Amino acid sequence: MKILERPLPKPSSVDYASVRVLESILEAGLALRFLEEGLVRNAAGKAFQAWRALLAALLRLELDKLMNIAKTEEERRWLAERAVPRVPTTKMVSLSYMLEEVGYPGIAFVTDRALNLHDYQYHGPDPDMALSKYRNKEETARAVLELVAEIVRRAEGLKGRVKWSDELERALTELRERLNQSRSPRGN
Repeated sequence: MKILERPLPKPSSVDYASVRVLESILEAGLALRFLEEGLVRNAAGKAFQAWRALLAALLRLELDKLMNIAKTEEERRWLAERAVPRVPTTKMVSLSYMLEEVGYPGIAFVTDRALNLHDYQYHGPDPDMALSKYRNKEETARAVLELVAEIVRRAEGLKGRVKWSDELERALTELRERLNQSRSPRGN
């Protein structure tokens, strides 16, 4: 977990995407740990952070393609200087649509799930569903597990695209195992 305390490499660095993938995996692991401890709002927040870190990795990996579809010079500059290093919450949907345009189908649907979890983190369960899309912690826990499963799937797909270290492999293996335990009848 100490990796999360180190400064991130510059977005222009070749290591940036792999570090953000590792961050995503570690944050997803924390989400599962919080679920195990019954801290569902915290788990929702960590799952959101995990998805945001994965988006940062994908944005960096596809920056050249994204620059080609950007409509203006101002948008290209914003992508490089703001979108990749910060992944603003308010722009996650539009960035996801851009990633879909360059070869990541379905990513906007997943981003929507992550943003719903982000709302839950702040508003908690909402039987009326006015401030949060989840009525109770059981619905939210299921959404967290589904988002973590998607993070595992997408991270596995990046093995040939980012610098894949033993640390990354170990973290992904641990996350996959913890996810399987969480989904088993005994894990609930």
